[in-house]
Amino acid sequence: MASSQDPLLKEEEEAMENHSDMDVEMGDIPERQNLPSLSVMSTARSIITVVILAFVNLLIYANRSSMAGVLPYIQKAYDTNASLSGLLNTLFIGSYVLVAPIAGYLGDHCNKKYTICTGVIIWLSMTLTLSFIPDGYFLLFLLTSGLVGAGEATFCTIAPSIIADLFTSHQRTRMLNVFYSVIPVGCGLGYIIGPKVTDAARGDWHWAFRVTPGLGLIAVALMILVTKEPPRATTNGKNNKSPKFAKWTTDLKKLFKNQSFMLTTLGSSAVSFIVGAIGVWGPSYLTYARILLQEKDPCHAEQCDYHDILIFGVITVVSGILGVVAGSEISKRYRKSNPRADPLVCGCAMMLSAPFLLLALTFGDISLVATNIFIFIGETLLSVNFTLISDIILKVVTPWRRSSALAVQMTIYHLLGDAGSPYLIGLISDTYEQGYAKSPLLKYRSLEYALMTCTIMAVIGGAFFMATALFIERDEKEAEMESEPPSSSSSSLLSADEDRASDYRDP
Repeated sequence: MASSQDPLLKEEEEAMENHSDMDVEMGDIPERQNLPSLSVMSTARSIITVVILAFVNLLIYANRSSMAGVLPYIQKAYDTNASLSGLLNTLFIGSYVLVAPIAGYLGDHCNKKYTICTGVIIWLSMTLTLSFIPDGYFLLFLLTSGLVGAGEATFCTIAPSIIADLFTSHQRTRMLNVFYSVIPVGCGLGYIIGPKVTDAARGDWHWAFRVTPGLGLIAVALMILVTKEPPRATTNGKNNKSPKFAKWTTDLKKLFKNQSFMLTTLGSSAVSFIVGAIGVWGPSYLTYARILLQEKDPCHAEQCDYHDILIFGVITVVSGILGVVAGSEISKRYRKSNPRADPLVCGCAMMLSAPFLLLALTFGDISLVATNIFIFIGETLLSVNFTLISDIILKVVTPWRRSSALAVQMTIYHLLGDAGSPYLIGLISDTYEQGYAKSPLLKYRSLEYALMTCTIMAVIGGAFFMATALFIERDEKEAEMESEPPSSSSSSLLSADEDRASDYRDP
């Protein structure tokens, strides 16, 4: 450890005390690698940065669920069946999957602030373009929605790693809670805002995609003016900067050998599958159930009152916030007695969600009140995983692989999860309907049976999280050892640099 009289250490401490905004490049001088400071950014600026990132995250998920909220209008405008409607989400996630690894690499080796701003600008411009595509041009609408996913991927891949660089330990978990707790709020608001804006525009659903771009521009301006590029922090809070041009193949090999990372990623894929399927088809299922119970006639008008979509939105908001907060608090307390708490809590929550999802489907043609209650409980249990998944991944990988790790995780869980689940549910529903006369009962039953695949995925996902608990302690210790700053002695530093030379190439 560097001496307390070291002028470099004094300079860094003064920067912390004065909340200087200068960008300090850590790791260039050997003594600086042992500094205990996390960042030269002030605590207030760090918190503001998290708030801005959370606001963008809120807008992204509100915009995404707006499409599900106005899906009945889109189906009418383009005369599409269930499988084609599900393909919208599949292509959107497909572009997300392709861009996420590139964004992760850029996030680890380039300026995170400007990379993330570029992604948000792409997302905003494509969303606005989407709102001007006239009826009848479904292919153009499909392709543009895919480009929206490309912009989202850049933001969602890098944002959590910025938070991880700004905070450590329990503070990191709290800030990730803030970031991820807005996801269900955004989803719920999208279900509410989409139909309401469409109603206000006299049935013109295009206006549902013109709300978030304006607010997003404000967020971009705040990111440029307020946020600063944080130095990469190690797992224990000390600054550490890896060589700038790491071999991506080396990072991938390390990640794929990390059992906790891979098992958590597979578990999160099951969560993504369920959330994607329910998010797209949940409102339609409730609408068909209400029609079947003769509480409402099928809508054939140009402008319909999709009241159940609003109810579903409220359920999503409340259950999401409750699940994220409950999961974090339960895990934090359980962690005091069991270091494997995070994956165990995720696994239990996933397995417990399965019977409630099944009950929600079983009671659809009996009682909508009971159905909504079971959906609420099931979504609450699923939301328990949101923060804990990222927390696990950030703890079992080294700092200079965080963006890449999140990118790989997002690529896999979208590819195996919500990239295909809405389309698969729609395809199963369409297949079931073939050969039968169209009726409200048939639409309800076909969607009911298709959504039952979600209960199977809940059990499978829970098993993956339980398996993660077997390896998390070992992998977390390995990540800490790999990211530990080298000794202050020059010989140790040279030895460490030589050991890493094989993993990196010169610029």
